[in-house]
Amino acid sequence: MRKAAHRVRGLGAICALAVAAGCGGAHGPAGQLALADAGAATAVATAESSTGLSFDATAALDPRPTPFPDRIVLTWNDDPATTQAVTWRTDASVDSGFAFLMLANSAPEAKDVQRFEATTTSLEASSGLARYHSVVFRGLLPGTRYAYRVGSDAGLSEWFLFRTADLDPGTETALSAHVVGFAPFTFLYMGDAQNDHLTWWSRTIRAAYAAAPNARFIVHTGDLVSHGDDDEQWEAWFQAGGWIHAMLPCVPAPGNHEYLKSTGKKGSFTSHWREVFTLPENGIPGLEETNYFLDYQGVRIVTLNTYQDLPAQAEWLERVLSDNPNRWTIAAFHYPIYSGYGKRNNAELRALVKPILEKHHVDLVLTGHDHVYARGQAPEGDYAPGDSTSPKPVLGTSGPVYVISVSGPKQYELNAPWAKRSGENVQLYQIIHVSADTLRYESRTVTGELFDAFDLVKREDGAARLVERAE
Repeated sequence: MRKAAHRVRGLGAICALAVAAGCGGAHGPAGQLALADAGAATAVATAESSTGLSFDATAALDPRPTPFPDRIVLTWNDDPATTQAVTWRTDASVDSGFAFLMLANSAPEAKDVQRFEATTTSLEASSGLARYHSVVFRGLLPGTRYAYRVGSDAGLSEWFLFRTADLDPGTETALSAHVVGFAPFTFLYMGDAQNDHLTWWSRTIRAAYAAAPNARFIVHTGDLVSHGDDDEQWEAWFQAGGWIHAMLPCVPAPGNHEYLKSTGKKGSFTSHWREVFTLPENGIPGLEETNYFLDYQGVRIVTLNTYQDLPAQAEWLERVLSDNPNRWTIAAFHYPIYSGYGKRNNAELRALVKPILEKHHVDLVLTGHDHVYARGQAPEGDYAPGDSTSPKPVLGTSGPVYVISVSGPKQYELNAPWAKRSGENVQLYQIIHVSADTLRYESRTVTGELFDAFDLVKREDGAARLVERAE
């Protein structure tokens, strides 16, 4: 449900920025400050409905495939320093595909082009039979910019660019001499996109790319669409991001709506996921490409499929984090450890996974699902989210930083007393800068205002100290 004005909790000095930007109301230690006129907002909402401004652009989409390549998306299923995966779609008239690759250059010339044959699979979707083609470029030079295009004899895409990761500090390979120092980088994080992609989510992904054009990848924490088998929604997700998907690798975790059918009934996991994305298969058997990890320039990123098989994934997580040579560790999954909406609890997830995250000094836990914003550390005592009889939590000051965020228009009412910073009815994207000793986090609204900010400073014992930048 979308509300008239968004509200922010615990933002201190940022409230002044919110007032100046006209971005809603705030709750702080001194009580509630009304920042928008509810009557005027209601009038705007009524006018939007009566004038047709609430029309969902998705209804105008034609999701049917053609011989020409579309839904081009970069991912990884191996080392980001020496490989890059790309996947695209055509109609069933195209039996095979291929990709061209070359070192990027400033001249309008194709030089020393290599051809890579694609792996092709079929998907019978609501829009008809389609072919999905994937290529993994291998043997690439670390820290290098490449140009590529994809297609078949029926047609080719334009040229796109990507950049391989730098080698991790101290790595020696046949491709490069010994690397000294930590190579800093930036990435983006988004919560649920889910619905009204062209009408509302499009502005979030575009604003995020405009704010951080040198970001290396985007982490999506589930519910990319509302109904996993609805091909029109996948078409809308791709069109909303456009060429960004083909330039900025996607690191997605699945959500519960990837299991939800267009009938509204729960079902098996969407058949789109493994056709659309080419992801690591280093998770537990049966959850390939939904539970995985990858290492990027001194950061281990671990994704879980929080919809099923949590005990087996917890055992896997313990193994993956026990053998982790990276400086920083980030977990990304859909259901939050501490919920931010209603009576949700996620008790099994918290009991199985939270002790492992804390034991191995995981720095940042990125989640979605609750369609609000909440950020904090584990509260002290036996606080149970969503339980009205549970004692009021004492805000935590140590351990992983847990975040819930939302990038799409579906918004819920906030219930996150455990959170140091929180807000509702606002579309957000997050920019995360990583260096050797500091992880710098920013959450911004789709109109660019700073919503939350903090630093994590790495200590000698492997844990990180949180430094607020939002107060």
